[in-house]
Amino acid sequence: MPPTTPTAAAASETPPPPEPTAAPAAGAADASPTGYAAVFRVREFRWVFGAHLLSLLGLVVSEIALTVLVYDLTRSPLLSSLTFALGFLPYLLGGTLLAGLADRHPPRRVLVVCDLVCAGAVALMVLPATPVAGLLALRCAVAAVAPVFQGTRMATLADILGDGDLFVLGRSLLRIVSQSALLAGFGVGGVLLTAVPPRGAIALTAGTFLLSALLLRLGTARRPARAADRREGLGATWSLLRDRRIRALMLLFWVPPLFVVVPEALAAPYADELGVSTAALGLLMCAMPVGTIAGELLAGAVLRPATRSRLVAPLLLAGFLPFLLYALRPGPALAALALVLAGAAGAYTLGLDAWFVAAVPEERRGRAMTLMTAGMMTVQGVGMAGAGLVAEFVPVHLTVAGAGVLATVAVAALLAESRAAAGRKMRRG
Repeated sequence: MPPTTPTAAAASETPPPPEPTAAPAAGAADASPTGYAAVFRVREFRWVFGAHLLSLLGLVVSEIALTVLVYDLTRSPLLSSLTFALGFLPYLLGGTLLAGLADRHPPRRVLVVCDLVCAGAVALMVLPATPVAGLLALRCAVAAVAPVFQGTRMATLADILGDGDLFVLGRSLLRIVSQSALLAGFGVGGVLLTAVPPRGAIALTAGTFLLSALLLRLGTARRPARAADRREGLGATWSLLRDRRIRALMLLFWVPPLFVVVPEALAAPYADELGVSTAALGLLMCAMPVGTIAGELLAGAVLRPATRSRLVAPLLLAGFLPFLLYALRPGPALAALALVLAGAAGAYTLGLDAWFVAAVPEERRGRAMTLMTAGMMTVQGVGMAGAGLVAEFVPVHLTVAGAGVLATVAVAALLAESRAAAGRKMRRG
């Protein structure tokens, strides 16, 4: 991220909030936090990890196959691209209207039902009689339940691993798998579509959702709902955002992705601006996920929890600095290096996860994490659209550099607000 402002400097010098010290869950009691290996020693996590891998690969491959299917049926680039956009837009609706489900019902039931809904929606896409409008509606249904599934799974991780460092490392592993699945899933989907038609590929992904549901049903313990006696509506969601500390942390999860997607969204126009090959475009597309995976692995395996907490502000403030290289209109190799560095700075999320789970009351944890997930996905869609709009009037390389400047200013302000909110809560406590 770009040059540090006075506000940012002050924020980065303030001591971070203390790490949560809650005792680990029963399933994690024998696994002291000594790195990623400790997380895999927790039996339930292994089942959750396998289910996550299956459902994620299914989702990525189904997106590719559905995009190809819609284009084959309509020959419309607009409708084909809309298929991808619909993967982001319903997140906000599902995350706000359905967030309460994560705490109102037993978490295992919520996870299994979400997987079954996705499997059913994908199975209906396979039917030849399903019109294009129906395909897009089913895509929206899958996207609408996704934040509920992800928020419930995040809250369940705290039950399985405790809300200390094992939870942070477990979350990190799931993010690493997500980034890896984006790299592998597009490749698998492309190869699969050379062997089977789009509807056949979609049918296979229905099976991955069913297998995920089976793993979660058999491999995770039944736990009671966190707030079964509460019938709270949207008011409970807004009450979370009225908490100054939670709101500041939520925005720290939301604002960076709004700008992070800019160079990826404009990778194709930038490659065209440089006049480079499609291979160079692929390099630009893969660079940031590679950096993200490397940064998370390094931070999770080498750094202690207190160190990761102290690095949240410096990594947030430094992470967009590589975007400034775009102002020089670099070649694909230097641009890819900048994106790798920016991705590696995403390791700030490990410390931020610890802050967030410590700030949110347990009975609201599912709702809060569902809302956080929904916001992150929504702002990515907004960021992609905004980047494309600005690039219509401003050269691509200056658009990316400008995003870095704006991101740094916004993050610096949010860090200052987060520190102020934490100090106020400590004084009240």
